[in-house]
Amino acid sequence: MTARPLGLYVHLPWCVAKCPYCDFNSHGLNGRRVDESGYTQALLRDLDFEQAAAQPGRPLTSIFFGGGTPSLFSADAIGQVLTRAEQRFGFANDIEITLEANPGASDASRFAGYRAAGVNRLSIGIQSFDNAQLRRLGRVHDADAARAAVADARAAGFDNLNVDVMFALPEQSLAQALVDLDAAIALQPEHLSWYQLTLEPGTAFARRPPPLPAEDTAVAIWEQGQARLAEAGFEQYEVSAYARPGRRCRHNLTYWQFEEYLGVGAGAHGMVGLQRRARVRRPGGFIRSAGGADVLDDSRYIEPQDRPMEFLMNALRLNNGFTVEQFRLATGLEAAALEPGLARALALGTLEQIDDRIRPTALGRRHLDDVLAGF
Repeated sequence: MTARPLGLYVHLPWCVAKCPYCDFNSHGLNGRRVDESGYTQALLRDLDFEQAAAQPGRPLTSIFFGGGTPSLFSADAIGQVLTRAEQRFGFANDIEITLEANPGASDASRFAGYRAAGVNRLSIGIQSFDNAQLRRLGRVHDADAARAAVADARAAGFDNLNVDVMFALPEQSLAQALVDLDAAIALQPEHLSWYQLTLEPGTAFARRPPPLPAEDTAVAIWEQGQARLAEAGFEQYEVSAYARPGRRCRHNLTYWQFEEYLGVGAGAHGMVGLQRRARVRRPGGFIRSAGGADVLDDSRYIEPQDRPMEFLMNALRLNNGFTVEQFRLATGLEAAALEPGLARALALGTLEQIDDRIRPTALGRRHLDDVLAGF
């Protein structure tokens, strides 16, 4: 029997500057330097501590360096973390190792170093090719730097690239959004994350909302963009994820399929054995406490009554949904735990069931929050 996937998320919390739409645990440097040495050593201690949470002999199938801006860290620091992770957990033969990078916070030589250290997938945060929009979004790069970053990644030997692009940006028209999407497609990435800008609580944009496009404009962008991506050979497999054949993001599938993953770094989350654990959020606090139980800000067992919703919040993001057997394996519950919400969604036409598989319809994918509210 093949062991279930086990992922590792590594959080690197610093950015050159905090973007006004970002609600992640990230901290703008604003001219200061990253404490690379102190933070890297803390990550190594945290990996040692986290080893006890994993089942012995169960190798990692994916690793994801997220942030923040992980490309602010040197290839040597990334290599140290990968070496310790392999020593403590082992790697599957086909492990996927992703690192997020931002144009303007990386260069060609650094990309080559990441590739040599073992990173085999890059995720480049471009967001837009419109320089005025990039300034409005607080990005530190322009469109030329974005294209150069992709060229540099290819030159460094990366044959698995994701590009992040947003739509429904402030005052963005349908035509402007499609120009952005066409520019991203023209770079020929293996994977595209194309998602709508939302105003998240606690962000600068939420406090001072910019003028966003009307809902009918956002819907038109989404519908016409879907068609363009399909024509270009990208398959939508998740709400905002589009991949060429065989290039789905394995690590993100770990989340969406309610599989288990470890988390290290400031504010990182993990879930193993239906136990969710979260680290302290502040980088300084993480550096001081890493290596012992004090690094945990929260640890809780997912109670049976909470498992259906936690499972569905992830699994229904996938176009192909889930099987009843996957639900049983992930939650330890029988299919009856999905009722009466499932019956209601089937009647409304937001979900469909074919044999053992339950998946969102096109209507359900567009109104996923409403589908979840029904449960």
